[in-house]
Amino acid sequence: MLPGVYKTAKKDGTVYYKAGITYKNKHISLGSFTTERAANAAYEEAGRILGSKKRKFESLLRKKTHLLPFEKAVILYNFRDNGIYIKNPIYMRKKTFSYFLSPTYELKFDADDLFYYSMHRIIQRQGRLFVNDYGMQMGILTRYGIQPYSVEGRDYEYKNGDRTDLRYENIVVKNPFRGVRIIHDEVNVQYKALMHINGDWVLGTYDHIHEAAIAYNKALDIMADAGIAGAREPNYIDELSPKAYADIYSGAEISAKFISYVAEMGI
Repeated sequence: MLPGVYKTAKKDGTVYYKAGITYKNKHISLGSFTTERAANAAYEEAGRILGSKKRKFESLLRKKTHLLPFEKAVILYNFRDNGIYIKNPIYMRKKTFSYFLSPTYELKFDADDLFYYSMHRIIQRQGRLFVNDYGMQMGILTRYGIQPYSVEGRDYEYKNGDRTDLRYENIVVKNPFRGVRIIHDEVNVQYKALMHINGDWVLGTYDHIHEAAIAYNKALDIMADAGIAGAREPNYIDELSPKAYADIYSGAEISAKFISYVAEMGI
Protein backbone atom coordinates (compact mmCIF):
# COMPACT_ATOMS: atom_id res chain seq x y z
CA MET A 1 0.00 0.00 0.00
CA LEU A 2 1.05 3.58 -0.61
CA PRO A 3 2.22 5.57 2.46
CA GLY A 4 -0.49 6.72 4.86
CA VAL A 5 -3.17 4.50 3.28
CA TYR A 6 -5.22 1.71 4.86
CA LYS A 7 -7.41 -0.61 2.84
CA THR A 8 -10.76 -1.60 4.30
CA ALA A 9 -14.22 -2.71 3.20
CA LYS A 10 -17.87 -2.01 3.91
CA LYS A 11 -20.28 -4.68 5.11
CA ASP A 12 -21.37 -5.29 1.54
CA GLY A 13 -17.76 -6.01 0.51
CA THR A 14 -17.11 -2.68 -1.23
CA VAL A 15 -13.44 -1.78 -0.87
CA TYR A 16 -12.38 1.74 0.05
CA TYR A 17 -9.30 3.42 1.45
CA LYS A 18 -8.63 5.44 4.58
CA ALA A 19 -5.84 7.96 4.97
CA GLY A 20 -4.15 8.93 8.22
CA ILE A 21 -1.10 10.77 9.48
CA THR A 22 0.72 11.08 12.81
CA TYR A 23 1.80 14.52 14.04
CA LYS A 24 3.15 15.37 17.50
CA ASN A 25 2.39 11.82 18.64
CA LYS A 26 -1.27 12.12 17.60
CA HIS A 27 -2.74 9.95 14.88
CA ILE A 28 -5.13 11.97 12.73
CA SER A 29 -7.68 10.38 10.42
CA LEU A 30 -7.82 12.24 7.10
CA GLY A 31 -10.96 10.69 5.64
CA SER A 32 -12.12 7.90 3.35
CA PHE A 33 -11.50 7.70 -0.39
CA THR A 34 -12.58 5.50 -3.27
CA THR A 35 -9.06 4.92 -4.59
CA GLU A 36 -5.68 4.23 -3.04
CA ARG A 37 -4.11 7.06 -5.03
CA ALA A 38 -6.63 9.64 -3.77
CA ALA A 39 -6.03 8.55 -0.17
CA ASN A 40 -2.28 8.84 -0.66
CA ALA A 41 -2.66 12.30 -2.24
CA ALA A 42 -4.56 13.40 0.90
CA TYR A 43 -1.79 11.97 3.08
CA GLU A 44 0.91 13.76 1.06
CA GLU A 45 -1.01 17.05 1.23
CA ALA A 46 -1.38 16.70 5.01
CA GLY A 47 2.36 16.14 5.27
CA ARG A 48 3.07 19.31 3.28
CA ILE A 49 0.74 21.35 5.53
CA LEU A 50 2.19 20.02 8.78
CA GLY A 51 5.78 20.00 7.58
CA SER A 52 6.24 23.68 6.79
CA LYS A 53 4.81 26.94 8.12
CA LYS A 54 5.62 28.59 4.80
CA ARG A 55 2.14 27.51 3.75
CA LYS A 56 -0.12 30.14 5.27
CA PHE A 57 -3.62 29.29 6.40
CA GLU A 58 -5.13 32.01 4.18
CA SER A 59 -3.84 30.18 1.10
CA LEU A 60 -6.21 27.32 1.91
CA LEU A 61 -9.20 29.65 1.57
CA ARG A 62 -8.08 30.77 -1.89
CA LYS A 63 -7.79 27.25 -3.25
CA LYS A 64 -10.50 26.10 -5.67
CA THR A 65 -9.77 22.39 -5.27
CA HIS A 66 -8.57 20.43 -2.25
CA LEU A 67 -6.85 17.07 -2.08
CA LEU A 68 -7.90 16.84 1.56
CA PRO A 69 -11.47 17.33 2.75
CA PHE A 70 -11.60 21.08 3.44
CA GLU A 71 -12.52 20.77 7.11
CA LYS A 72 -9.62 18.36 7.71
CA ALA A 73 -7.24 20.90 6.21
CA VAL A 74 -8.58 23.60 8.57
CA ILE A 75 -8.03 21.27 11.52
CA LEU A 76 -4.45 20.54 10.45
CA TYR A 77 -3.55 24.20 9.95
CA ASN A 78 -4.94 25.06 13.37
CA PHE A 79 -3.05 22.18 15.02
CA ARG A 80 0.17 23.21 13.30
CA ASP A 81 -0.12 26.95 14.02
CA ASN A 82 -1.76 26.94 17.46
CA GLY A 83 -0.67 23.61 18.93
CA ILE A 84 -4.18 22.46 19.83
CA TYR A 85 -5.99 19.64 18.07
CA ILE A 86 -9.70 20.41 17.67
CA LYS A 87 -11.95 17.95 15.89
CA ASN A 88 -14.13 20.66 14.31
CA PRO A 89 -13.07 23.05 11.49
CA ILE A 90 -11.88 25.84 13.79
CA TYR A 91 -8.95 28.19 13.29
CA MET A 92 -7.88 30.10 16.41
CA ARG A 93 -6.84 33.73 16.38
CA LYS A 94 -5.65 36.06 19.19
CA LYS A 95 -8.97 36.91 20.87
CA THR A 96 -11.38 35.20 18.50
CA PHE A 97 -11.70 32.05 16.44
CA SER A 98 -13.28 31.19 13.12
CA TYR A 99 -15.53 28.21 12.46
CA PHE A 100 -15.56 27.31 8.75
CA LEU A 101 -18.61 25.73 7.15
CA SER A 102 -16.94 26.11 3.74
CA PRO A 103 -14.02 28.08 2.27
CA THR A 104 -16.37 31.04 1.79
CA TYR A 105 -18.57 30.65 4.87
CA GLU A 106 -16.69 31.73 7.98
CA LEU A 107 -18.36 32.31 11.36
CA LYS A 108 -16.45 34.48 13.83
CA PHE A 109 -16.75 33.92 17.60
CA ASP A 110 -15.24 35.23 20.82
CA ALA A 111 -12.54 33.05 22.37
CA ASP A 112 -14.88 32.46 25.35
CA ASP A 113 -16.95 30.15 23.12
CA LEU A 114 -14.00 28.04 21.96
CA PHE A 115 -14.54 25.16 24.38
CA TYR A 116 -18.24 24.90 23.49
CA TYR A 117 -17.72 24.79 19.73
CA SER A 118 -14.73 22.50 20.00
CA MET A 119 -17.21 20.00 21.47
CA HIS A 120 -20.29 20.83 19.36
CA ARG A 121 -20.44 20.66 15.58
CA ILE A 122 -22.36 23.41 13.80
CA ILE A 123 -24.87 22.05 11.30
CA GLN A 124 -26.47 24.08 8.52
CA ARG A 125 -29.89 23.04 7.28
CA GLN A 126 -32.24 25.17 5.17
CA GLY A 127 -30.38 28.31 6.18
CA ARG A 128 -30.59 27.50 9.89
CA LEU A 129 -27.48 26.97 12.02
CA PHE A 130 -27.74 24.70 15.03
CA VAL A 131 -25.87 22.21 17.21
CA ASN A 132 -26.98 18.96 18.79
CA ASP A 133 -26.89 19.56 22.53
CA TYR A 134 -28.07 16.84 24.91
CA GLY A 135 -30.07 15.25 22.12
CA MET A 136 -31.80 18.49 21.11
CA GLN A 137 -31.28 20.75 18.13
CA MET A 138 -30.27 24.14 19.54
CA GLY A 139 -30.03 27.18 17.29
CA ILE A 140 -26.69 28.88 17.81
CA LEU A 141 -28.41 32.22 18.50
CA THR A 142 -29.99 30.83 21.69
CA ARG A 143 -26.59 31.27 23.38
CA TYR A 144 -27.18 35.02 23.14
CA GLY A 145 -30.67 34.88 24.67
CA ILE A 146 -32.37 35.07 21.27
CA GLN A 147 -35.55 33.00 21.10
CA PRO A 148 -36.15 30.51 18.24
CA TYR A 149 -38.91 32.61 16.66
CA SER A 150 -37.21 35.98 17.09
CA VAL A 151 -37.04 38.22 14.03
CA GLU A 152 -33.84 39.96 12.99
CA GLY A 153 -34.25 43.72 13.06
CA ARG A 154 -37.17 43.55 15.46
CA ASP A 155 -35.90 41.36 18.31
CA TYR A 156 -32.16 41.45 17.66
CA GLU A 157 -29.65 42.90 15.23
CA TYR A 158 -26.01 42.69 14.18
CA LYS A 159 -24.28 45.95 15.09
CA ASN A 160 -22.01 45.96 12.04
CA GLY A 161 -24.54 44.30 9.72
CA ASP A 162 -22.45 41.12 9.37
CA ARG A 163 -24.51 38.00 10.17
CA THR A 164 -21.38 35.87 10.30
CA ASP A 165 -19.84 38.00 13.05
CA LEU A 166 -21.11 36.22 16.17
CA ARG A 167 -18.94 37.99 18.71
CA TYR A 168 -20.99 39.11 21.71
CA GLU A 169 -20.14 42.77 21.13
CA ASN A 170 -21.69 42.58 17.66
CA ILE A 171 -25.07 41.16 18.69
CA VAL A 172 -27.70 43.48 20.13
CA VAL A 173 -30.60 41.65 21.77
CA LYS A 174 -33.68 43.87 21.93
CA ASN A 175 -36.09 41.21 23.13
CA PRO A 176 -34.82 38.15 25.04
CA PHE A 177 -38.25 37.00 26.24
CA ARG A 178 -40.70 34.31 25.18
CA GLY A 179 -44.17 35.39 24.12
CA VAL A 180 -43.21 39.07 23.76
CA ARG A 181 -43.42 41.13 20.59
CA ILE A 182 -42.12 44.67 20.24
CA ILE A 183 -44.62 47.07 18.66
CA HIS A 184 -43.30 50.27 17.09
CA ASP A 185 -45.17 53.27 15.77
CA GLU A 186 -43.94 56.72 14.83
CA VAL A 187 -43.82 57.89 18.45
CA ASN A 188 -43.99 55.04 20.96
CA VAL A 189 -42.68 51.56 21.63
CA GLN A 190 -44.96 49.07 23.36
CA TYR A 191 -44.78 45.37 24.12
CA LYS A 192 -47.44 42.83 23.26
CA ALA A 193 -47.67 39.55 25.20
CA LEU A 194 -48.82 36.53 23.19
CA MET A 195 -49.67 32.91 23.97
CA HIS A 196 -49.99 30.29 21.27
CA ILE A 197 -52.88 27.89 21.85
CA ASN A 198 -54.62 26.90 18.65
CA GLY A 199 -53.50 30.25 17.26
CA ASP A 200 -51.96 33.34 18.84
CA TRP A 201 -53.87 34.89 21.74
CA VAL A 202 -53.06 38.47 22.67
CA LEU A 203 -52.72 38.61 26.44
CA GLY A 204 -52.34 42.38 26.55
CA THR A 205 -50.20 45.31 25.47
CA TYR A 206 -47.82 46.90 27.96
CA ASP A 207 -45.52 49.88 28.26
CA HIS A 208 -42.48 47.95 29.51
CA ILE A 209 -40.90 44.76 28.22
CA HIS A 210 -40.77 43.24 31.70
CA GLU A 211 -44.51 43.75 32.12
CA ALA A 212 -45.16 41.78 28.92
CA ALA A 213 -42.71 39.03 29.92
CA ILE A 214 -44.33 38.66 33.34
CA ALA A 215 -47.82 38.73 31.82
CA TYR A 216 -46.74 35.74 29.73
CA ASN A 217 -45.63 33.95 32.93
CA LYS A 218 -48.93 34.82 34.60
CA ALA A 219 -50.81 33.33 31.64
CA LEU A 220 -48.80 30.12 32.05
CA ASP A 221 -49.90 29.98 35.68
CA ILE A 222 -53.53 30.52 34.68
CA MET A 223 -53.23 27.60 32.27
CA ALA A 224 -51.59 25.40 34.93
CA ASP A 225 -54.37 26.24 37.42
CA ALA A 226 -56.89 25.14 34.78
CA GLY A 227 -55.07 21.80 34.40
CA ILE A 228 -53.69 22.56 30.96
CA ALA A 229 -50.27 20.95 30.75
CA GLY A 230 -47.64 22.15 28.31
CA ALA A 231 -43.92 22.19 27.61
CA ARG A 232 -43.68 25.98 27.57
CA GLU A 233 -41.00 27.52 29.75
CA PRO A 234 -41.52 30.76 31.68
CA ASN A 235 -39.43 33.86 31.23
CA TYR A 236 -36.55 34.23 33.67
CA ILE A 237 -36.02 37.83 34.73
CA ASP A 238 -32.94 38.03 36.91
CA GLU A 239 -32.67 41.82 36.78
CA LEU A 240 -35.78 42.37 38.93
CA SER A 241 -35.96 41.94 42.68
CA PRO A 242 -38.54 39.43 43.99
CA LYS A 243 -40.69 42.32 45.26
CA ALA A 244 -40.57 44.18 41.94
CA TYR A 245 -41.47 40.98 40.10
CA ALA A 246 -44.38 40.30 42.48
CA ASP A 247 -45.71 43.85 42.12
CA ILE A 248 -45.73 43.64 38.34
CA TYR A 249 -47.20 40.12 38.43
CA SER A 250 -50.12 41.11 40.67
CA GLY A 251 -50.88 44.17 38.58
CA ALA A 252 -50.57 42.51 35.17
CA GLU A 253 -53.95 42.49 33.43
CA ILE A 254 -54.58 39.48 31.21
CA SER A 255 -57.15 39.41 28.42
CA ALA A 256 -60.55 38.35 29.75
CA LYS A 257 -61.18 36.44 26.50
CA PHE A 258 -58.02 34.40 27.06
CA ILE A 259 -58.97 33.64 30.67
CA SER A 260 -62.45 32.49 29.60
CA TYR A 261 -61.00 30.34 26.80
CA VAL A 262 -58.58 28.66 29.19
CA ALA A 263 -61.35 28.05 31.71
CA GLU A 264 -63.46 26.33 29.03
CA MET A 265 -60.50 24.21 27.91
CA GLY A 266 -59.90 23.11 31.49
CA ILE A 267 -63.45 21.88 32.05
